[in-house]
Amino acid sequence: MQKVAVIMGSDSDLPVVEKAIACLKSFEVPFEVHVLSAHRTPNEAAGFSKNAREQGFGVIIAAAGKSAHLAGAIAANTTLPVIGIPIKSTALDGLDALLSTVQMPSGIPVATVAIDGAENAALLAVQILSLSDNSLALALGERREKAAAVVLEKNRLVEEKFNN
Repeated sequence: MQKVAVIMGSDSDLPVVEKAIACLKSFEVPFEVHVLSAHRTPNEAAGFSKNAREQGFGVIIAAAGKSAHLAGAIAANTTLPVIGIPIKSTALDGLDALLSTVQMPSGIPVATVAIDGAENAALLAVQILSLSDNSLALALGERREKAAAVVLEKNRLVEEKFNN
């Protein structure tokens, strides 16, 4: 199975990123976690990106706040799918990070999840890997069925309380 790289621009992003890590663990997807900055370690970030496919990665998740150029800098140096997580870290409540992550030029796509949307980033990575791994596809389906059952049970309780 291919690995997922989880890269954050600063270790201060770790509380959000840990949700992606937990999700990947729940699917038993191999991953590596790194702190690389688009601005403070640009050579290392570019080097990682350029060699990621050869290192066995299938998807890269990149989390950053403020100017949030990390996902774009990673995407500029690889043809692997890159998923950006904008991190809420400033007075702009993460809107700056969201716009920096989502507004990529033509030819260099970055899939972008919600501000602090680490779990969805991991789920999207698993969905991408599931294209070539049926066991992941089955596990994703089971997760969705369990989520639906939880909602339906909550619906039953609300209906019981208010519709009688």
